[in-house]
Amino acid sequence: MTNLARRLFGVLDCFEADTPPLSLTEIVARTGLPMPTAWRYVRELTAWGGLDRLPDGRYRIGFRLWKLGALSPVYRDLRELALPYMQDLYQATHENIQLAVLDERAALCIEKINNLRSVATRTRVGGRLPLHATGVGKVLLAHAPPELLAALVEAGLPRLTRHTIAQPGRLARALAEVREQGMAFSQQEMSLGAGSVAAPVVHPSGEVIASVSIVAHSTVDLDRLGIAVRTAAAGISRSLAGP
Repeated sequence: MTNLARRLFGVLDCFEADTPPLSLTEIVARTGLPMPTAWRYVRELTAWGGLDRLPDGRYRIGFRLWKLGALSPVYRDLRELALPYMQDLYQATHENIQLAVLDERAALCIEKINNLRSVATRTRVGGRLPLHATGVGKVLLAHAPPELLAALVEAGLPRLTRHTIAQPGRLARALAEVREQGMAFSQQEMSLGAGSVAAPVVHPSGEVIASVSIVAHSTVDLDRLGIAVRTAAAGISRSLAGP
């Protein structure tokens, strides 16, 4: 890898699942690049679409990177197979539906269906969600190699609300329950007033490759919705095996 490519990727690596939009000064601090160099790379990435510049002058990952990722046959095929089940799940519950896959240390949302009458969500297609504080994230983390949990703990588990599980031991116990129950719950752990329940999508090889979830108001009975989301996840899993 050339030095130029390493520096450009270093700028993009500043943005994690729990990272808010960053100012140029913050990007400089995270990359260690000189201000003029960082500014040149940020400007070029923004012009290309790899970064978006917000009205307040801060930056976030641009949609063009998501579009490139969406060209992957794995993501495209998974979305196409999952969408009919997600639509059925939406019709049955009239809540927000999300499909996510593991993307390094975050859950990447690759498809979603929103109901404007349900709870508002900050999730967007191509957006990344924290693994420890969301239903889809907990499912993916529970079935990931243990080294991933260790890395998250070492980096620190950010407390997004007063309900976020930020204690390593408590999170490990919660993940064990996810594996035992076959679904994960998040109750106001990422956003106050919102709860989610998620279930794993399993490849024929036995590997959990995605997670599907319902996001609703925190007052909704998530146990009741759990049956529906597990049914949808099972249907997607069967579709992966082919006819």
